Amino acid sequence: MRLAAVDLKSTRLGLAPGQSVPDARAQVPDLELREIDRPWLARVFADFADWHSNASPLVTVLEDSAAYGDLVLDIAGVTHLFGGEARMLDTLLLRLRRLGFTVTGAIADTVGAAWALAHFAPGILPSGEEEGGLANLPVAALRLPEPEAAQLARMGLKTIGSLYGRDRKGMEARFGTVVTRLDQALGRLAERITPRLPEGELSAERRFAEPIGYIDDVITTARDLAVGLSHHLADEGLGAQTFHLFLYRVDHKVMTLSVHAARATRDPGHIAQLFAHRAERLEGEYDPGFGIDMIRLVAAVTSPLESRQITAFEAPDGTDDLARLYDRMTSRLGREALLTSVPVDTHMPERAARLVPILEAPSAKPDKAGGPAAERPLRLLPRPEEVEIIAEVPDGPPIRMIWRRVAYRIVRASGPERIEAEWWRSGKTLGLLLPATAAPNSVAAMADPGFTPEDVLRDYYNAEDDGGRRFWIFREGLYGSMAEPRWFLHGLFP
Repeated sequence: MRLAAVDLKSTRLGLAPGQSVPDARAQVPDLELREIDRPWLARVFADFADWHSNASPLVTVLEDSAAYGDLVLDIAGVTHLFGGEARMLDTLLLRLRRLGFTVTGAIADTVGAAWALAHFAPGILPSGEEEGGLANLPVAALRLPEPEAAQLARMGLKTIGSLYGRDRKGMEARFGTVVTRLDQALGRLAERITPRLPEGELSAERRFAEPIGYIDDVITTARDLAVGLSHHLADEGLGAQTFHLFLYRVDHKVMTLSVHAARATRDPGHIAQLFAHRAERLEGEYDPGFGIDMIRLVAAVTSPLESRQITAFEAPDGTDDLARLYDRMTSRLGREALLTSVPVDTHMPERAARLVPILEAPSAKPDKAGGPAAERPLRLLPRPEEVEIIAEVPDGPPIRMIWRRVAYRIVRASGPERIEAEWWRSGKTLGLLLPATAAPNSVAAMADPGFTPEDVLRDYYNAEDDGGRRFWIFREGLYGSMAEPRWFLHGLFP
C-alpha cells in the first residue's frame, strides 16, 4: 500500500505521494491514514468542475493522472470580466482556498503548458514563450506515464529543454507519447478540450446578492433572461432550437434544465414557457441545496432566423401554433412521449415507416425519394396474422378466408403484387422506432413485432368480402416448393 495523497502538514514532515505505508509510518508513527475512494472523488470533483462554469463556459477535467484533481478552463474571451488574466487567476484560487482547498494554478496558451506550470511552477506564461518557460521543468511536467518519465531520467533527459532538438522519430519509437505531449505543450499540435456542460453560442446570466431557492423564482428569472437572450439572438439574426438553464448552487454544484423546440425560435415568452413546463416534470427532484446564487441561460443549436413582417391581411395556417403545441407537450411529457412516422425507402411494408420524436421529424428524411405506387391500406396489423384460405386454383386469388375463427366469403380480389425479401437487409431487425437504443421502459424500447421475412417471397391481394370489408392478404412462398405456402392477413382498408 502506498500514499495516494498527503496534506500540507504531512508534506512538511517529509511525506510524499507514492511513498509506501510502512516507510511513512516509520517516519511519522502517529500518521492517520484513510482509504481512498476514487469513484467518490471522481464524482464529487465532476460536480465541482461543473460549478466552475460560472467563470468560463468551457470547463473539463484532465484525467491523465486521475479522474480528479486537474481542472482546465478555457478563458479566452472572459478574462476581461475579472479585470485581466492575473486578477482572474487570483480570484479563482482565492475562492478555492477560502473553501479549504490547497490549490495551485497557471495560465498559458496551451493546455499542456498550463498543466506543467500549475504542477511545477505556478504563474502566468506570456504568449509565445512556451519553449523558454518550460525548458527547466522536469519531463514529468509533460503528463507522461511514470515509466516513460523514469526511463527518460535514467537516460539523462531530466528536463523538457533536454528534449529540444532530439531525434523525433527515435524518441517516438522508444517512448511513445513524449513527442505528442511535447508538441501539445509547445503549441505545435492542437489539443482541444471537451466541455463537460453543453456549449452555447449566446447566453445571458444573472447573479444574486442573496441565494434564491423557490422554483417559482427560478422560472421568473428564466423569463427575464429569455428576454435578454432574445435581444442577443435578434442582433445576430439567429434563432435557437435548444436552450440550457444552468442553476449554480452555493454548495458548488450545478443543476441543468434543457428544453428543445420544434423549430428555431427567439420568442422569450415561448422559451420561458418551455422551462415552466419542464419544471413541472421535476416534481421531487428539484433540490436547490442551500440556495442558488447564479443562473445562466444558454442558446444552442442556433440557425439563421430572419424577422418576419406580419400584415393585417395575413391568414395564419396554424403551423406556428402546432409547433408550439409540440414544444409544450414534449417539455411536459418528455421527448419520446410524442412520436410521428417518417417514410423509409423500402418496398417491405413492415419497414416503410418508422417512428421518431416529433421534434426530430423535420430533419428525418427517407433514405431515398419515392415509395410504392400500389395502393396500400391505412391500417397494418402489428404483425401479419396467419389465416386459412381456399382458392379455386393453387395460384389463384382467394375465394374464402377464415380469420380469428370467423369465415369471410371473398367476392372480389385483385392482384397479385409480388414483393420479395430485401437481400441487403438480411439479419437486421425491423427498426420501427428510433433511437434504436432507448432508455428502459420508454416508448422507443417497445418490443419489435418480430415478423422478419428473410428469404421469402410474397404475393399480395386486395380482397373484398360480401359485407364490403376489404383486406390486404398475402401468400408466402410458392406452390411446388419444399415448404407449403402460407397465407397471412397484413392490413385492413377503410
